Amino acid sequence: MEGGGKMGYGGGGGQHETARLLKALSRTVEPRNFGIGLVAGFLLVTCAYFSTANFDAIHIALMPSKNGIGSPLTAFDGSGHRLGPDLGAQDPEDALSKQGSKAEVLDTDDEFSRKMNLPASSGPDASMGDTGKEGEAFPGAPPNATAEGGGTLLPPLSSPEESTNSTQEQGVLEDEELQVQDAMAAAAANASKKISGGSNGSSSPASVIQSDPATIPAPAQQIPTPQLEVKAPPVEQIPPTPVQQQEVKATPVQLIPPTPEVKQTGSSSSEAAAARRRPWKPLCDFASNRRIDWCELDGDVRVHGANGTVTLVDAAMAAEEWRVKPYPRKADASAMRFVREITVRSTPPNSANAAPACTERHEGVPALVFSDRGYTGNYFHAYTDVILPLFLTARQYSGEVQFMVSDFQMWWIGKFMPVFKSLSNYPLIDLAADSRVHCFKHVQVGLTCHADFSIDPSRSPNGYSMVDFTKFMRQTYKLPRDLAAPINGARPRLLIIARARTRRFDNLAEIVRGAEKVGFEAVVSEGDHEVAPFAELSNTCDVMLGVHGAGLTNMIFLPTGGAVIQVVPLGGLEFVAGYFRGPAADMGLRYLEYRIAPAESSLSEQYPPDHPVFTDPEGVKSKGWDSLKEAYLDKQDVKLDMRRFRPLLKKAFAHVRANKKLQ
Repeated sequence: MEGGGKMGYGGGGGQHETARLLKALSRTVEPRNFGIGLVAGFLLVTCAYFSTANFDAIHIALMPSKNGIGSPLTAFDGSGHRLGPDLGAQDPEDALSKQGSKAEVLDTDDEFSRKMNLPASSGPDASMGDTGKEGEAFPGAPPNATAEGGGTLLPPLSSPEESTNSTQEQGVLEDEELQVQDAMAAAAANASKKISGGSNGSSSPASVIQSDPATIPAPAQQIPTPQLEVKAPPVEQIPPTPVQQQEVKATPVQLIPPTPEVKQTGSSSSEAAAARRRPWKPLCDFASNRRIDWCELDGDVRVHGANGTVTLVDAAMAAEEWRVKPYPRKADASAMRFVREITVRSTPPNSANAAPACTERHEGVPALVFSDRGYTGNYFHAYTDVILPLFLTARQYSGEVQFMVSDFQMWWIGKFMPVFKSLSNYPLIDLAADSRVHCFKHVQVGLTCHADFSIDPSRSPNGYSMVDFTKFMRQTYKLPRDLAAPINGARPRLLIIARARTRRFDNLAEIVRGAEKVGFEAVVSEGDHEVAPFAELSNTCDVMLGVHGAGLTNMIFLPTGGAVIQVVPLGGLEFVAGYFRGPAADMGLRYLEYRIAPAESSLSEQYPPDHPVFTDPEGVKSKGWDSLKEAYLDKQDVKLDMRRFRPLLKKAFAHVRANKKLQ
C-alpha cells in the first residue's frame, strides 16, 4: 500500500509537479508583462513587414470636412477601393479644439497606423504647394481615386519618377527612402510613448498638422502634394499664384473700352435707315416760354427766305415739320396777326421733300431769324419785343452772327440801325425778298426772351443782366455818363417827359417851379422820332419824371445810380406800372412811384363821383383791354398836387446827391 501509495503519488506527482510549475510560471508572468511581450513581438513582425512592403499600393486622399479644411484622410489600395475613413483617428473637432487651429488628420488603412500614429504630413509647405485643376487626379492614380467631397488624390510615394516630378514642381528635393525610414523611426517612438502611457488608460491623440489660419487657402483651392518630413519647416505665408491674382483683381470699369461705333457707308435709303439714330429731341419748343415759340437747329441747315422755310438735312432725323411765328407775343392774336409764319422741318438727304441745294454758305457764323412786326411801332414794345431779346440772344457771338429779318420794315430797321450794327458784323437779310438758299451750321428761329423789359441773369448767356444791357445801349449811342452824380457842384438835372396827346401834365409849369425849388435843374422834352438825340438828352440828366407810358423806356439811357419817378394814373393801373417798376431797379436806378388821387385826374371833370370809373375800376377792366385803355389811358390827363408830390422830389434829389461820394 505504501508502494502503491508511492507509485500513485509518483505518477500523480509528475502531474502535480507540472501543475506546480505552471502555477509558479503564472505567478511569475503577469498579464501586463505578457501584453508587453506580445506587443514587442508584434513590432518585430511589423518592422519586418515595412522592410518589404510596397507603398505603391497605398494612396492618401484628403477628406474635406463640412468647412472644407482640416479633415481626415482616407486610404485607397492599389485597385482604387477605399480602405476605410477615420481609421483609429479621434474626432477632428476634438483634435482641432486641443491644437487650437485648423488641421489635417492623416490616417492609414491598417492596424499599425491606428496604433502607431504614423505622421502623414509635415508643415504648412505640404499644404500650400501648387496643384492641378480642381477634382483632377494625379498621374498614375486609378480613375476613381478621387476623395469624397471633391478632394484630389495624392501621387504615390514609392514611384521615383513621379516623386521627382512632384518635388521639382514644388521646388523641394526629397529622398523617398530616407523619408520612409524616418517615418518608421518616428512611428516606433510614438508607439513606445503610447505603450508606456497605457497603464493609465489614456490614448495618444491622432497626428494633427497645425496650420496657420492666415495661410489656409480657400475651400475652392487645390490641396498640394504632402511631403513626409520629420522636422516641419517654419510656417510662412505663400503668395498667391498668378491665376489666383487674376481671379481676385478685376479690371476697372473705366478701363473697359467702349463698343466701337459702326460707321455706315453709302447713301442708299436702306443704309440710311439702318444707321444708328442719335437720341431725338424736338427741334422746336412750344411749351417752356409763355411769350414765344422758338426753334434751334444744328448741322446742315438751309434757309430759303422766299419760301419761308428753314430745313435741317440729317440722315439720322425723322421727317418732321413745325410752324413758328418768331415774335414774342404768341398769346396776343392782335399782335401776331401780321407776323409771317416760318416753316421749320427736318428731312433725310434723299427724301422726296428734300431741301434745295445751297447757294450761299456761311462758315462759322450762326443765324438768328426774327420778325420786326407786331407792336414794334410802339417805342416800349420795340425794346421789350425785339431790341432787348436781340441783345440777350446775339451779344454772346461778339458780332459774328447773321440777322435774318422776317416782315422787314425798313423805317423801323433804320430807326434802330446803330443797335443792329453793334450786335452783328453783317448786313441784315430781308427773308421775304431773298430767293437764295443760305446754309449754316446753326440757326435759331425766334429770339430768347424772359419777361417784358427784363432779363433773368441766371438764365441768360454769360450771366447778362439789365445793367449790362443799359451799358451796351450807352456804348452803342456813345453816351459819356455812366454814373448819376453832380459834376463840379452842378445841380442835378430832372428830365420831365411831356406827353403831347394823352396822359399829359396839365400843370407842367407848376411842376417845373416845384422841382427847381427842391434844387433840380428841370428839363422838359416830348421826345422825337430819332432815338439818338433823345438818348443823348436822357444821359445828361440824373432823374426822369413821367406819367406811365412808353416815354419812360428812355430810362435805359440814364446813368447808373439815377432815379425814375413814375406817376400812375387813376384806374387801378398798378399792374401796368410794373413794366417799369422792376426793370428800373434791375438797371441800378432808384425807383419812386406816385399814385394820383381822384382830384388829380381829369376824369373828375368828365364823370360824377359815383360813376363806376371811380367806384368800380375792376369792373371796367373786366370788360377787356380796350375798355380799360379807353377809360383810363386815352382820356385821362394828370394835374399833380405839388404839396403831396414835393416829398417825392426831395427823395430823388437826396439820392442823386449821395452819389457824389461814389465819384
